[in-house]
Amino acid sequence: MDTQPVKKNSTDSSIPASRKKGMIACLLISVAVIGLYFVPYGMYVLYPFMLVYTFIHEMGHGIMAAILGGEFVKFEMWLDGSGVATSALPVGASRLSRALVAFGGLIAPAIMAAICLLLGRNGKASRIGLYCFMVICVASLALVVRNLFGIIFVIACGVTAFALAKFPKSNDVPQYSMLVLAITLLTAVFSRGDYLFTDVAHTSGGVMPSDVGQIANNLFLPYWFWGGLIAALSVIILLVGVRGFFYSKPKAIEEKKT
Repeated sequence: MDTQPVKKNSTDSSIPASRKKGMIACLLISVAVIGLYFVPYGMYVLYPFMLVYTFIHEMGHGIMAAILGGEFVKFEMWLDGSGVATSALPVGASRLSRALVAFGGLIAPAIMAAICLLLGRNGKASRIGLYCFMVICVASLALVVRNLFGIIFVIACGVTAFALAKFPKSNDVPQYSMLVLAITLLTAVFSRGDYLFTDVAHTSGGVMPSDVGQIANNLFLPYWFWGGLIAALSVIILLVGVRGFFYSKPKAIEEKKT
């Protein structure tokens, strides 16, 4: 009697139909979102997602400050899509810490887009992700959102995330919603990439040094160097998310043969 492992037919390790459907949906959503940048009034459709980008960007600043032992004081955003996160670092904080706070906001949208892509692999994970996003909205409302427009927008985000996670019976709705969020954030990272190569930021709160300008002021080398470095890092993070979504490693299934 000879016993040895053998692999089943390769079709047994093929990508499940639900995964294929998610991949096709991701590609179609990508085409639709990119197309909106080039059609009349397309930016009006993308406007709410631009605000989500701002929200995540500014939360990245504040969360980084909190991680470094400081305080996330307040978050404000305005109708034109601009926003400001006010934070305070401990007395005597290093120049590196101050640069990292600026860095946190610049990299946050790419990280969020990658996470959303990974969650968007299936409906159950997407529901959990939407609930988590709702919790983030509730926590930010309670702790840091301090102007009227910001409050209204974050409430709308939280309610929408809860509704999309709670009420649809089909897992397709939360999954496709997560993919829409992922793709709009991903494209926004590139469409707003010019911000990485300017030393000043024009917001409704006034003109101030840009994030890469603050990094350059606290460290060394010009702002455009840091902008290019962050752009490259963002691309790497997004590629990790894209690969994680589309790449499905087949599992070798073994059985004993007598």
